[in-house]
Amino acid sequence: MKKLLITCILSSVLFSLYTQNVKKVVRDDNYWGQVANYDENKIPPYTLPDPLICNDGERITNIAQWENIRRPELLQLLTTYMYGKTPALTHALPWKVDTIDTKALGGKAVRKVIELQLTNQKNGPVMHLQIWLPKVVKQSIPLFLGMSFTPNWKISTAPEWPIRKLLAHGYGLATFLYTEISPDGKGTSDYSKGIMPWYYRKGQTQPDPDQWGDIAVWAWAASRAMDYLQTDAQIDGNRVALIGHSRLGKATLWAGACDERFKVVFPVNSGCCGVSLSKRLIGETPTSVNHMFPAWFNGNFKQFSDREDMMPFDQHSVIALIAPRPIYIADAEADNWGDQKGEFLAAKAAEPVYALYGKAGIGTNTMPPLDIAYNKGYIAYHIRKGPHAVLEYDWYQFIRFADRFLKTGSD
Repeated sequence: MKKLLITCILSSVLFSLYTQNVKKVVRDDNYWGQVANYDENKIPPYTLPDPLICNDGERITNIAQWENIRRPELLQLLTTYMYGKTPALTHALPWKVDTIDTKALGGKAVRKVIELQLTNQKNGPVMHLQIWLPKVVKQSIPLFLGMSFTPNWKISTAPEWPIRKLLAHGYGLATFLYTEISPDGKGTSDYSKGIMPWYYRKGQTQPDPDQWGDIAVWAWAASRAMDYLQTDAQIDGNRVALIGHSRLGKATLWAGACDERFKVVFPVNSGCCGVSLSKRLIGETPTSVNHMFPAWFNGNFKQFSDREDMMPFDQHSVIALIAPRPIYIADAEADNWGDQKGEFLAAKAAEPVYALYGKAGIGTNTMPPLDIAYNKGYIAYHIRKGPHAVLEYDWYQFIRFADRFLKTGSD
């Protein structure tokens, strides 16, 4: 009863903030770049909520308390006030084989495309999951599932998806084009497109304030892909890693937090509202996200524009929800917009939850030098030279990390 009362009071306070702040969200389009702060001396004072302190003030001291009390609390809080509720499914959605090419990559691979229905309606939207496997699969193999900016027909030549290298290391690769699930772009979004309308109530034209935004939509789609992957005899559904870059890194983080079937999570250059701490107000901020990409997060999240200090959570809480599963956080030197230090600090702030399970985090309090990966614990981190992208150096580290957790007999 006490927890219910606290939750009600919190909801009332947050809704009040929302109604006071609606008009402040509307900005000039130049706002995105004009006010970005990169000066550590201008970071306002902030306090991170302790992920191990419950809503009623109780401190979590063991795994059972975390899994049965605090983890559900955090998941509900982030769902209600940031990412949004997604449709609850009572069974896996239908799928069919669309394409099989047994001579892909010059005869070295099998490529297949699976058409996954995203609703129970036959005329509803679908996603096309493209899968690459070694030509000869003697046993079910581990696989990387990637949310992709690249259409299926370009994947084999896209540098961000090194298919041949992954196959050579004993991994399969599956990708889907994220805009096939929900459209994306700056400014006001068209809520009549993508899969959202298929889950509206009669007469509904846009999500309710606590319903899913695009980040949650793309994360939900990754889970629908996972539904299929667990049925494919050539793939080990218990050894699937999820990876995404930039805004898809944000979606990867949330999918990993919500769906514990993903064994390893790789959010790459995910920045603000991804891995980076929002309260630091460096580079991209929740305010700029809400202004430039209002459909990414739910309506309730708009109340924190210009009020980031009032957020009762931060992104370290999302990382904590992935514990004790391994997570690799990757940054780029030129990606100041994403606040590299903020990502490192968020990873550090999630370490106490991993410690409950006896799992080591990054293992240092100092950000690593460029091109030096800290990847001996269950939370790995690197910042490399170069731009906001997925490069060969990143994949070299990702494969090394995956080998520890996805290969037979691994940790």
